[in-house]
Amino acid sequence: MSEGPADGQDSRREQEPARHAPETAGDSRAEPGHDTYDLYRRGLDLLRRGSAAAAAQLLERAAAAEPNSRSILEALARAQFDARRYAAAAGNFRRIVEASPSDDYAQFGLGLALARTGDPRAAAEHLALAAAMRPDLRHYADALRGVRATLRARAHERAEGGMGRRVGPRGEPEAEDKGENPDDSERMSGDA
Repeated sequence: MSEGPADGQDSRREQEPARHAPETAGDSRAEPGHDTYDLYRRGLDLLRRGSAAAAAQLLERAAAAEPNSRSILEALARAQFDARRYAAAAGNFRRIVEASPSDDYAQFGLGLALARTGDPRAAAEHLALAAAMRPDLRHYADALRGVRATLRARAHERAEGGMGRRVGPRGEPEAEDKGENPDDSERMSGDA
């Protein structure tokens, strides 16, 4: 995912080799000639090269063939996140979290995806868990601080009610309402 540390390293623990290949029922299915494994490897390669949408397509096929594979679900969720399909990414990260609540990376991914879907309260819960599980990972704490800042800003906005200056969708101050018809300003500019 694009929200990792600045050095580009993956924040997942390196001592978990089982998460880097799909879990399969038999050893023969994990060989490179197997379709699911090929889809997974090709999907990861596309994801590493920045082709998130293409990676997601391959990984969706792999997930359909191996729906309980955590490694495939994680790769798919990462691809969906990078392809800006945040709700789908949240759904797949949630599946991992439900199966393994102690998976810090899945908690982190779910938190980021929820933040991007506009649910900072739920995002803060998952990011707080990830940051507590891995306090050594600064980007977990940074993401949590960002979401908490959003929550504080929204609470401040609600507390101000109508007394503060309104902000438009892009963060720019809106003009004060003086009871004029918005179309009047267009006519006054000579466009009418």
